[in-house]
Amino acid sequence: MELQIKDLSKTYSNGVHALKNVSLNIPQGMFGLLGPNGAGKSSLMRTLATLQQADSGSIMLDDIDILKDKGRVREILGYLPQEFGVYPKISSYNMLNHIASLKGISNKDERKDLVESLLNKTNLWDVRNKSLGTYSGGMKQRFGIAQALIGEPKLIVVDEPTAGLDPAERVRFHNLLSEIGENTIVILSTHIVDDVSNLCNNMAIICLGEVVAQGKPSALIENVKGKVWKKTIDKSEIENYKQEMQVISTHLKSGDTVIHVLNDSQPDSSFEACEADLEDVYFAEISSRMDTALA
Repeated sequence: MELQIKDLSKTYSNGVHALKNVSLNIPQGMFGLLGPNGAGKSSLMRTLATLQQADSGSIMLDDIDILKDKGRVREILGYLPQEFGVYPKISSYNMLNHIASLKGISNKDERKDLVESLLNKTNLWDVRNKSLGTYSGGMKQRFGIAQALIGEPKLIVVDEPTAGLDPAERVRFHNLLSEIGENTIVILSTHIVDDVSNLCNNMAIICLGEVVAQGKPSALIENVKGKVWKKTIDKSEIENYKQEMQVISTHLKSGDTVIHVLNDSQPDSSFEACEADLEDVYFAEISSRMDTALA
C-alpha cells in the first residue's frame, strides 16, 4: 500500500497559502512530516483526514481517491488531531464501545473483544472505568490512539502527538506508534526532531507550505556530513555571525552560546567539525527559507 500526493495546494479565505504544490510518496510504515509551527503540516493532515478540500492536486491511497471518495476513505482512516476533546464524565471503556458502535461494529461480543484489546494495547486497562476527565495528557493521547485504531485502519494520521508529554509518556507513545506502524501507513506530523529520528524510516521536511526535503533520515544526514561546524561565542555576537555565514542553529550549553554553521569547508580555525544529525538537516533546510520570509 502506498499514499501518493501530487501537486496539492490550499489557500484559505484569509489569503494564507498553506500548501504549495506538495508532492509526496508515502510507503507502508512510519513516515515523519517535520516542520515548524505554521509550516502547513496540519493543513495537510486535515486534507488527508477528509476534513477540508484542497484547491488543486490529487491524493491516491492505492486505488482510492481521497479527495473524491471521502466515505470510503473514512472507513479505513484513523485520525488523532493535534487537539481533540473528550467527554469528561464518560469512562474510556464506554467511550470506545460507543465509537466502535458508530463505526459499524454491531456485534456486542466482537465490540467487547475489540475494546478490551485496544485498552490493553494502549496500557489503559487498569483505568478503563475512570472518567476521561481525570486522565493525564499522556493517557488522553493513548486514548486518542485507541479510538483511531478502531476498524483496523489502513491509514493513520497523528498530528503533534507527543507535544506536552513528559519523557516517560513520550517513550510509551513512541513504542506504541512503532508497533502500529509495522502493518499500516502511519503519518507522524511534528515539529519535534527526535520523534522523527527515533521512529521513522522515511520522512519529509515542510516549510511555508512547501516540501523542502524528503527521503530516509540517514540519507538526508549524509547530505550535510562534513559541512556542519560549531563554535562557542558570546550571545551578543550572534547577529554578526548570521550576517557573515549560514548559521543554522544556536544552542545554550552550560550557559554558553554554541552556534552550528553550514559550510563546505571549515570557516576558520576557531570552528570545529561536529557530527551532523537530523536536527542539523532540519535547521539547514528551514533557516534560509524562514530568514527570507521574514526579510
